[in-house]
Amino acid sequence: MSARPSPDSPERVQDAVPKPPRQSSFRDLRVIFAYLQPWRMRFASAVVALLVSMSFGLMFPILLGDLLDAAIPSFKAAHPAGWRGNINQVALVLMSTLVIQAGLTWFYSYSFSWVGEKAIIGVRRTLYSRLISMPMSFFGEHRVGELSSRLSNDVGQLQDMLTGVVPQALRQSILLLGGIAVIAVTSLKLSLVMISSFPLLILLAVVFGRRIRKFSRTAQDRLAETATIVDETLQGIANVKAFSNESYETRRYTSGLEGFLEAALSNAKYRAALIAFIIVGIFGSIVLVLWQGARLMLAGELTHGELTRFIFCTVFVGGSVSSFAEVYSLSQKALGASQRIRELLEELPEELSPSNLPKLTGAVEFSSVDFRYPSRPDVQVLRGLSLQAKPGEKIALVGPSGAGKSTIVSLLLRFYEPDSGALLLDGKNAALHELSTVRANMAIVPQEVLLFGGSIRDNIAYGRPDATEEAIMAASRGANCHEFIERFPEGYNTLVGERGIKLSGGQRQRIAIARALLKDPAILILDEATSSLDSESESLIQQALKTLLAGRTAFIIAHRLATVRQVDRICVIEDGTVTESGTHAELMEREGGTYQRLSQLQFTTQ
Repeated sequence: MSARPSPDSPERVQDAVPKPPRQSSFRDLRVIFAYLQPWRMRFASAVVALLVSMSFGLMFPILLGDLLDAAIPSFKAAHPAGWRGNINQVALVLMSTLVIQAGLTWFYSYSFSWVGEKAIIGVRRTLYSRLISMPMSFFGEHRVGELSSRLSNDVGQLQDMLTGVVPQALRQSILLLGGIAVIAVTSLKLSLVMISSFPLLILLAVVFGRRIRKFSRTAQDRLAETATIVDETLQGIANVKAFSNESYETRRYTSGLEGFLEAALSNAKYRAALIAFIIVGIFGSIVLVLWQGARLMLAGELTHGELTRFIFCTVFVGGSVSSFAEVYSLSQKALGASQRIRELLEELPEELSPSNLPKLTGAVEFSSVDFRYPSRPDVQVLRGLSLQAKPGEKIALVGPSGAGKSTIVSLLLRFYEPDSGALLLDGKNAALHELSTVRANMAIVPQEVLLFGGSIRDNIAYGRPDATEEAIMAASRGANCHEFIERFPEGYNTLVGERGIKLSGGQRQRIAIARALLKDPAILILDEATSSLDSESESLIQQALKTLLAGRTAFIIAHRLATVRQVDRICVIEDGTVTESGTHAELMEREGGTYQRLSQLQFTTQ
């Protein structure tokens, strides 16, 4: 779909070799549970309510047994000691426990959801903040769709765990332990029969769980790949349609879905096998217990009520063990998601301090700079490049594609650091300036302007979010865009659409200039801001650029040489170094020079 990336304009490396996945463990969840700290008291109260609610739940089989025994006159005569209420009394107590349990269940269910949603908001906010604070080298190794998937799908898995898996695990644990305690008191013989089957079930749950965790991680990775395809296709939908590649993209997406489906079905197969085996084991245990209990009743060692109590508690215990298979499976999926999120949170972001930033004069010097992109260490892009700009000086960078012009801009913005040599700003190594200071003193007007999907006002104010309405208007007038904005029915509140699709190229360019004017940078970067515009739009933008360039150091990447004749100095970049430098007149006098050749070639073909 797109041209092959050149060293001068690096694109995200899509086929980078991934790091081998680190084995996930429950330690990965520590990072996530830290987000519960602000609401730990609400969480603790939900746990207490759950414990009390499940305790009342365990009263159900006990009171149900008492209800049956109370219906048999001979039982009360044979067991005079202790509380032996009549049928009405036992039924009233039974209904009371159910009402109390229902109220407590509502409270803890809502509280777990409340705390979980609050915690997940914190996770999303922190993860997003961490993502956009990563250095450019990070985005050279990760695809946008993959990162979007981590923010949506992986965090969604954690949300399911906090709001569903955690309370379910606690609930089933209480039922399991409490049920075992009740049946042990009721009949030790039957308890030993039932519990003897547990070790095998637990062992199988662990074995199957490891396989489920593996396939769950793989499925999440495949889903992230399909999200990447969707993201890339929709962002480049104009190219897709221009090249009639709808079928190609559909096949590519289908292939990704098939990979996800294969991993998801493998995961489902192991989950289904685990659940099926546990069901057989549980109900087999219940049949065994019933058979043994019937024998004890015939021998007079159990009453009807005790056997009923035992059967219900056995069902509780069996249901808990069966549910643990699902809980364990879901927890493994959450572990895979938490591992991927923790990997992002452990990445080192750029250090930004957006307040009290000093103003630079605009002096720039590249001193013998060598550079290779981290994603392509085998390709040297800059080779001993030296270049100096005095405050307020206008420097044009010209040369063939792939020579290193855009790389110079990337280093100037400190998207990357030189491998050797130094970048000096105001005579001081740029690495010693705070990163926020460097970028606060720079602004860029690119050839292809990206506007955000808000209003025109929002896009201009992006240069300085705290700017007043008067400052926004002044920047707009300076960029020659106030007039066309006022012609819109909604004026500055006009929505520009995704990536500014509702505006023309010239309008987007002037808004980008207004954004840069509002920022008031010491150093300005222009990437051939008029190369793809009509004559009228170009004239308006050239006027706006004169206002923008006044009193600022400027680096102008030029493809049309006619636009840079009046700059202070033109630097020809070839093979990662400066091969020629001078004014337009000086370079045109250099016989056989690259600039002279390029100029003659452009002017003779016009």
